[in-house]
Amino acid sequence: MLTTVIGAYPKPNYIKITDWFNASGGTDTEHPTKFYNNEIKKMGSKAEELFEKATTEIIKDQEECGIDILTDGEVRRENYIHYHCRYLEGIDFEKLTEKTARTGNYKCWLPTITGKVKAKESFLANEWNSNQKLTSKPLKITIPGPMTITDTIANTYYKSDEKMGEDLADAINVEIKRLVDVGCKYIQVDEPLFARKPENALNFGIKNLERCFKDINDGRVEKITHICCGYPDKLDAIDYPKAPLDSYRKISEDLDRSIIDTVSIEDAHRYNDLKFLKNFKRTKIIFGLIKIASSEIETKEEIIARIKEALHFIDKEQLIVAPDCGLGHLSRDLAKTKLKIMVDAAKSF
Repeated sequence: MLTTVIGAYPKPNYIKITDWFNASGGTDTEHPTKFYNNEIKKMGSKAEELFEKATTEIIKDQEECGIDILTDGEVRRENYIHYHCRYLEGIDFEKLTEKTARTGNYKCWLPTITGKVKAKESFLANEWNSNQKLTSKPLKITIPGPMTITDTIANTYYKSDEKMGEDLADAINVEIKRLVDVGCKYIQVDEPLFARKPENALNFGIKNLERCFKDINDGRVEKITHICCGYPDKLDAIDYPKAPLDSYRKISEDLDRSIIDTVSIEDAHRYNDLKFLKNFKRTKIIFGLIKIASSEIETKEEIIARIKEALHFIDKEQLIVAPDCGLGHLSRDLAKTKLKIMVDAAKSF
């Protein structure tokens, strides 16, 4: 059974970037983007050298754990959303606007959309091309989705989230085509808001997700979306907001009818009623089996038992084993320990 990771990985200590995992307030930080440019400037002329060193280490960690489909650990990013937005026209990172985010969970100061959103120069394609040379295994790229961006950005230009999402999707599509042109085979668009707002996902979110992959007809490219249902603000947090438990079921049939090849879901930090997996007739499922913000180490037997439960409702060939979400809350040693156990469990199938 194949294994992968979702996106973020613990940054080495010499990467001095304030991200969602080390910021004051954790993922609920009041200032998710404020310090990034100055921190990059402080890294100076060695920034690229340090990023390459960190990416090499992160890829090596995953290889040593036996992961099949790797990521670059999102090592350059202050978070998985706003880094991409820095390369889009129409978004002002100097004009920060206070907004309540994540369905009312917290308030923060966010960059502001002040004009029509468009793609600018290529960036992810260049990063992926350089990073793929560091490994013989396939490297997946991660991109924030339109509906999730609209929730985590301020807006003074668009009249509706749907229209904003259309333009964001078109801009994302430009970069995805650039990624395909340089040979990227695994492209993941993250849409956690689908779980928090399933009605919006059904009304326009899935349509805009498909728009991200417009004209991507190469069967060798895996079109992936990741849908997490709640991210804690610190390690070992227990009582934190989560999406409605029924969200995955509500959107499952529409996702299976879409052009998306693989859907990534969380199951470790909160078990789902896995009957909804029967709704995926053709779509592959990246199945979250590792708690990403818990110092508790899962056992091989626990992971195997949960995979067996899933196989009551979905074919083995459709299942890919992974952590719930990004691993940024963990230490590198803890992340590696968890991943090695996960990979060992996956080898049982």
